[in-house]
Amino acid sequence: MTLSKTEARNILDFNLPDILNLLKKINTNRFNNNITFSRNVFLPLTHICQNNCGYCTFKETPENTDILLMNPTQVDQQIFNAINYKCTEALFTFGESADKNELIQEKLKEYHCETMVDYVYKLSKATLNNYDILPHTNMGIISKDQLHQLAKVNASMGLMLETTNKSLLKTIAHKDSPGKNPKKRINYIKNAGKEKIPFTTGLLIGIGESKEDHIDSLFEIKKLHEKYGHIQEIIIQNFTPKKGIPMENYPEPPIIDLIKLTILSNIMFPDVSIQIPPNLNQKLISIFTIAGADDLGGISPITKDYVNPDAPWPKIDEIKQELNSINYNLVERLPVYKKYINKNYLREEVYEKTVKLQKRIETN
Repeated sequence: MTLSKTEARNILDFNLPDILNLLKKINTNRFNNNITFSRNVFLPLTHICQNNCGYCTFKETPENTDILLMNPTQVDQQIFNAINYKCTEALFTFGESADKNELIQEKLKEYHCETMVDYVYKLSKATLNNYDILPHTNMGIISKDQLHQLAKVNASMGLMLETTNKSLLKTIAHKDSPGKNPKKRINYIKNAGKEKIPFTTGLLIGIGESKEDHIDSLFEIKKLHEKYGHIQEIIIQNFTPKKGIPMENYPEPPIIDLIKLTILSNIMFPDVSIQIPPNLNQKLISIFTIAGADDLGGISPITKDYVNPDAPWPKIDEIKQELNSINYNLVERLPVYKKYINKNYLREEVYEKTVKLQKRIETN
């Protein structure tokens, strides 16, 4: 269904009867009743970051971090443990431009790497060679050449657009975060499309943006996807206040706004999964499912969500039970969606491992 921005705004302004009609259409016309998730291990290589977002609890300074940079042995041990829990996604994450820090540079030299991208490439390649698990990297903005490098050893990658509202660069949310410039992030997602990287992006709701910003952001993602076809999922992520952050007294976005955005995203992106973070919305998973969300992202049986450390993952069996109660099924997927499992999107080594793992999860 092709929508104009005016029609999109009307959906965000709908009253209850209109919303109920849309919910009925969404649930009548769904291709299937499967809600997907990826079983992962979260590997925060370093919490050092050039950005200082007002809502962030991930960033740490060299003085207050427990591990400046995870070493190869620590990474290997975590992945070895993850295999015992049947994880299929190794989620490599680190702060943007962490290698600008001199202490990080010294650590990288110890591991015979010049940049964080070199390091995650080395770790990803070792992961592919030694284990039945697929690397997925989320690291902030890097160059097109670096994207090309990581695409050789990653099944998928990701970067939240968050918002197209550049005025937030002057607010508490992004005023000290050069990497949150919307133009830079849009260009990055575009470069990922040029490199044919299966990609995850999304919106962060409740950091000072407007409904018009939500619409502009979704339309920007749609434009990129229509040109490059690489967006596999869109996350509608709600801001949650946390103690000690600059925005700790800011309110959470209204649930009804999140539901309407989920409905709108479902309508705008019939060939893209819409993801709701399950640990931020544990009591509302069924509601968002009915609103059109069909994915819960990565859920780890062994590591916490280091981006939202105060929000534990829900138990997989409990999610299954809840979804079954509304006639939906929880189905495991890989970090790369099935329609991208081909040699047009995956490099040879990644493709072979992905095909093997896809067969395994389909027979379990």
